[in-house]
Amino acid sequence: MKRGIRWALGAGLLASMPLVGCGKEAVPVTEEDHKPAKVEHLRGPEPARITLTSRAVMRLGIQTAPARDEVVEGTVRAVVPYSAVLYDTGGGTWLYTNPSPGVYVRRQVTVDRIRVGQAFLLEGPKAGTAVVVVGAAELFGSETEFEEE
Repeated sequence: MKRGIRWALGAGLLASMPLVGCGKEAVPVTEEDHKPAKVEHLRGPEPARITLTSRAVMRLGIQTAPARDEVVEGTVRAVVPYSAVLYDTGGGTWLYTNPSPGVYVRRQVTVDRIRVGQAFLLEGPKAGTAVVVVGAAELFGSETEFEEE
């Protein structure tokens, strides 16, 4: 009797195997999947512009926050979340702005001080400028890893 139950359970399990994963629809591969990032090396204070597909933005989980101005000891300073600040191997400080959907521009900044998760900049973006606070390291990696052909 036990052998019959085991056999019936095993047969049911094998019969259901082709159904595993049927709950999700297959996502077609598109041109967007083959070229998720376009990197343009610029001249001047903004050395690179990265254009991502909407899918790439989602995959990287990029989030932005607006820069703001704050008066510090009588001087107006640009203020951004400290998570927006990147350091290169030479100690330079950078952040990425987001001037339009899917477009990210790297910009060098000078940090005056850091206080309670906020970076106060001697030079920085204008108030209201969207800066990348999550995903900046991935953008920097995309910029330095991809070579345009």
